[in-house]
Amino acid sequence: MTAANTLNQPLTLANGIRIPNRIAKPAMSETMGTIDNRVTPELATLYETWSRGGAGLLITGNVMVDRRHLGEPKNVVLEDDRDMERLKRWAAAGSRHGNQHWMQLNHPGKQSPKMLNSDPVSPSAVPFRKEMQSMFGTPRALTVPEIENIVERFARSAALAEEAGFDGVQIHGAHGYLVSQFLSPHHNQRQDDWGGSPENRRRFVVAIYEAIRAATSDRFCVGIKLNSADFQRGGFTEEESLEVIETLAKLGIDLIEISGGNYENPAMAKGTKASTRAREAYFLAFAEKVRERVDVPLMVTGGFRTSEGMAEAVDSGATDLVGTARALAIEPDFPQRILAGESFTSAVRPIKTGIKLVDRLALMEVAWYTRQLARMGKGKPPRQHDRGVLSLVEVIAVMSSRGAWTRLRAS
Repeated sequence: MTAANTLNQPLTLANGIRIPNRIAKPAMSETMGTIDNRVTPELATLYETWSRGGAGLLITGNVMVDRRHLGEPKNVVLEDDRDMERLKRWAAAGSRHGNQHWMQLNHPGKQSPKMLNSDPVSPSAVPFRKEMQSMFGTPRALTVPEIENIVERFARSAALAEEAGFDGVQIHGAHGYLVSQFLSPHHNQRQDDWGGSPENRRRFVVAIYEAIRAATSDRFCVGIKLNSADFQRGGFTEEESLEVIETLAKLGIDLIEISGGNYENPAMAKGTKASTRAREAYFLAFAEKVRERVDVPLMVTGGFRTSEGMAEAVDSGATDLVGTARALAIEPDFPQRILAGESFTSAVRPIKTGIKLVDRLALMEVAWYTRQLARMGKGKPPRQHDRGVLSLVEVIAVMSSRGAWTRLRAS
């Protein structure tokens, strides 16, 4: 089969929902909300562009479930129905051309910058490593009532997403955010029912999943983005990830997206081994291990560069969907071109500022591509050769304005 034939096959989930092809847009944090975290018209414009571009599944950037805890400035927060009409326009625009459109739900936990949050929380009061402590404060340990409240917030946000017309939600359980923190023995050193054993550390994500299921209809999809590992000494391992996947598969989860790493070890931003680069997908080997344990729809994100590499991953049986983010930030119509028979090679390239800490933490990668999303949200084409340092200056300015807004709101 050609790449177009392979990737043009629909995928039917267990609940009967049909994803029209095997190319997916994973979550990218758009930071395109208002300064006070509300939905903007630009989000509808951006997602209509991607829907027109041909991907079978679009997953939004991380929508926060608590406005007191943000991952970045201008995150959208979904706590109530105040923006329901704008949410409906966003949901409709993102599925206008027959694809699925899901909302990613998130809580950053300790990964909330000092500029945005003076009271970060986590399962346990474990600080970031020394060189990151200027950016992120030491969190305090969540109380049990606070944990239960966060579970309820995820469910409430999911119900609102369904009311707005989104086809599903994805729980962000990767990249060191709060769900990932609960799963990791490095970040979760609790001795109560929410920590300690792997079973107890899984309790939080299971509670969130079950609460979302109870708050939404049978045809509403629920997925998760999960680390294969967090690549941190004493942290979340591949074996524990497999156990989480087995648990969620038994509970009936619709789709599992595999990624890896966190802010301290950003494996989600770059591949390392030559053998991994040759296969393109960073986490395909882990997906093959998952296939040996469970039969659940899988999505692998990270590293795909060519239409042939994408098709090979699906043909191998290791994954059902290929997720590619950065390529869609600069060539939003590439899925349509592949499905029409074009042989595609991504124009994605490393983005550097020359500032070692910024470059090593992959912050510039995020900022540069976010800049391209903002252009598309204004109805403009993305630029493949934008200067990286301009994005860094822009991000600093936005974070400073967010800090000023927070101080004003508190006064």
